[in-house]
This record gives sequence, C-alpha cells and structure tokens, in this order.
Amino acid sequence: MLELFLPFATAFWLGILTSISPCPLATNIAAISFVGRKVDKPGMVLLSGLIYTLGRMLAYTALGFLLVGGMQKVPVLSHLLQKYMNMILGPILILIGMILLELLSFNLGKGGIANFFKNKFQSLGLLGAGFMGIIFALSFCPTSAALFFGSLLPLSLQQQSGIVLYLVYGIATGIPVLLFAVLLALGAKQVGKAYNKVVALEKWARKITGVLFIGIGIYYSLVYIFALPLSG
Repeated sequence: MLELFLPFATAFWLGILTSISPCPLATNIAAISFVGRKVDKPGMVLLSGLIYTLGRMLAYTALGFLLVGGMQKVPVLSHLLQKYMNMILGPILILIGMILLELLSFNLGKGGIANFFKNKFQSLGLLGAGFMGIIFALSFCPTSAALFFGSLLPLSLQQQSGIVLYLVYGIATGIPVLLFAVLLALGAKQVGKAYNKVVALEKWARKITGVLFIGIGIYYSLVYIFALPLSG
C-alpha cells in the first residue's frame, strides 16, 4: 500500500514545492491578480482559479506524456533508462538538492514573463485564465525545471505511471492560486496574511527537501554507482 501511495505523495509534494518556489510563485502572484480582478464576483474568482489550475495540469500532463511516451518508444533509450536510471538518479538528486539549498544558482531573472502574459490575457476572460495556466506552467526557471525534469520525470519513468503523476503534480502547482482565489472570494484582507505564511513556508520546505534530496542522492550513488551493500 505504501509503495502505491509514495509516488503520488512525492509528485504532489514536488508540485507544492514548485508552486511556492520564488520564480513560479511570481507567476502565480500574477495569476492571482488576474483571477482576482473581479473580486466583487466571488463565483468568477473561484472559477478563474479552477480554470487556471486546469491549464497548468493539462500543460504538465501533455509534456509528461510526450516525454515519457517518446522515451519508451525508442527501444535503445528505454533499455538504457531501465539499466542506468538508478545510477543517474543519485547525482541528479544531489544536484537538485544543491539548487534548492542555493548552493548553486542561476541568474535568469524572474517575474517579467508573468506580467507580460498577464496583460496579454486580460481580454480573454475565463479562457485567458486557462491559457495563462498553460503558458506559466511551461515557463520553466532553474528550480521548477530541476523539480520537473530532474525529479518528476525520472520518478514517472521508474514507476511506469504514464500521465497520472503529472496530473497530481499539475494540480499541486495550482493550489496556491486556488487558495488565494478562495481567500479573495471570502475577503481580500486575508490575502496578505496568507502570502506571508506561504513565503515563510517556502524557505523551510525548500531547505528540508534539499537536504533530503542530497541524502537520498548520496544513498543512490553509493548503492548503484559504487555498489556498496547498503540496501541490505
């Protein structure tokens, strides 16, 4: 039972961590201002938040389907992944952990694309919320790319789960917008307090996850690269 639950819980946590990381959080804040522009109509705010989340979910699911399907349909690549995935996974997890702990950093800027597309989709109404979710989901920055390509993709290949893990991940990445949409519908005063809590949570969640990733990466490296008998 735990073996079935753990991959889904991992995908969900990766989605949450992605959504509250600085760069994706900037796009989510832009989305919040977009879905909340009609704060006098709570139903529209909630519906916009749901459609935005659906857009993110569809984008990640389609991308995951293309990546996993393409890899599995190439026999040589599929064989290499099955043979060497655990060996590759260790160094990848260590690298992602270092990024999450800010031991490695990339100065690519953040937030600009969010404001650009927010303005572009203003006139599309509810449909614009869906397109915004798709565009923002595919606007990868170093942290989100590391979590998606470095953690979720290997996990889905290892579990042979098809698109299900990407559905879970996509839903989780949209949860902050859904949360803020609910808060906006209930009362705008709660938004500032919730945002401060999310920022504080992100720092601790990122550090804890980074340490865990490095620890698991070291374990995988010792077992599958250096063949140390640690797995019992």
